[in-house]
Amino acid sequence: MLEQWKRQRAAKRLQPGDGRALQPFRWWQLPGRALFHLSLRETYAVDVRHWQNQSSGEVKANLYQDGRHVAQSKLPAAFPVESGTVEVAMSGSGVKRCHYIADDGTEHQLRPDPASAEGRRARLEQNHPATSRLIGIVSVAMLVVGVALLILQVAEPISRIPPIADSIGTFTSPIDLPLWLNIALGAGAVIGSVERSLRLRYHWLLDAVGT
Repeated sequence: MLEQWKRQRAAKRLQPGDGRALQPFRWWQLPGRALFHLSLRETYAVDVRHWQNQSSGEVKANLYQDGRHVAQSKLPAAFPVESGTVEVAMSGSGVKRCHYIADDGTEHQLRPDPASAEGRRARLEQNHPATSRLIGIVSVAMLVVGVALLILQVAEPISRIPPIADSIGTFTSPIDLPLWLNIALGAGAVIGSVERSLRLRYHWLLDAVGT
């Protein structure tokens, strides 16, 4: 029921394309553009421009078929394609989903353009798997630390609300970090979230701290 409602919402956001040609990925677009490809009997591409204002809900995904613009949609998007659907969604730190869901229910991630940040990260994973795993572990560790600190910081003022304090007592955080370290750990959480977004990894709690 929920999935059907989501598909109906996505269909309302879908708009026809204007037939323009797909622009090649340029190195200066690394911070602000994601480009993914799908090869079936026809070739598809999904182009997402990060620099558009996410807070206004105006970030759009553009679908290209055989190099021509055929559709666009605000995110999250669901594009009908040959024998399935391409679903696209973003978090505050980057693309968190760009998958092809076939009519039989199977799904797989689209292939990132080799020149994009996502494509470069995928190449690192392919050519240097041990280094890639280490970077992934460090990213998760930074986010876990960020979540733990956030919970401690939020729990203390909440515990001082009179009804809560009267029933369970107050809580004092055992960790009192200097401002510079708080800032550094916050920056680390952001970096960790961005790194994970390059691999289209997303967890509703961990990555929310980094954004």
